[in-house]
Amino acid sequence: MTLDPIQLRVLGSLIEKEIATPESYPLSLNALVNACNQRSSRDPVLTLTEDEVRQAIHSLEDLKLTAPVYDSRVPKYEHRIRTVLNLRRDETAVLCLLMLRGPQTPGELRSRADRLYTFDDIAAVNSTLERLASRPQPDDSAETPDATGPLAVILPRQPGSRESRYMHLLGGANALLTPSQPLPNLSANTSSSRELLVNLQEELIVMRSTVMALEKRIAHLESLHPDDTLPPAQLVG
Repeated sequence: MTLDPIQLRVLGSLIEKEIATPESYPLSLNALVNACNQRSSRDPVLTLTEDEVRQAIHSLEDLKLTAPVYDSRVPKYEHRIRTVLNLRRDETAVLCLLMLRGPQTPGELRSRADRLYTFDDIAAVNSTLERLASRPQPDDSAETPDATGPLAVILPRQPGSRESRYMHLLGGANALLTPSQPLPNLSANTSSSRELLVNLQEELIVMRSTVMALEKRIAHLESLHPDDTLPPAQLVG
């Protein structure tokens, strides 16, 4: 599953509003646009159009992550991520924050999660992150696989930072980018160069995680069908 930044913003906004303001959930298209573009609790702040949000909703419907609700004259929308990915409430809250605010430390996640989920301490946040990062790969032999692979990954500790940041893996390397995000001018200043280097390191970690997941998946498939790995000459005999 690889979602683009607009899909992530739409999905994260639906999750947030379901938990924080259940009285106004599900959301109409207009309310969803406003939720995506609000200036608080969003990083980066976006200015999405109604057409962009509508297209994202339709693509998320194809992935079974959202669904329309026709309980009034105006169509409304709800998310289904908790069912599709088999998530606990604490895991849903953490993923929501990571989708809406980008990579964060466990301390930042705990302080920002109050309206979504109450964590007793940093250890509880770390436990949730570890579960998201260590989810098993799906078993293709199972009739109803409930494993989806890792949903979070730890990033390199930034210079001067006491805590490492985590990011979600729902968007792959795309999760680090924003719509129409320009590359920094490296000749302009060294801070932009450092920022680009950090982004490249984070993308490399995502790619490594993806390759490892694919290698495990291939090994699993080969173990299910060992004869398929034999040379053609041996198969004929």
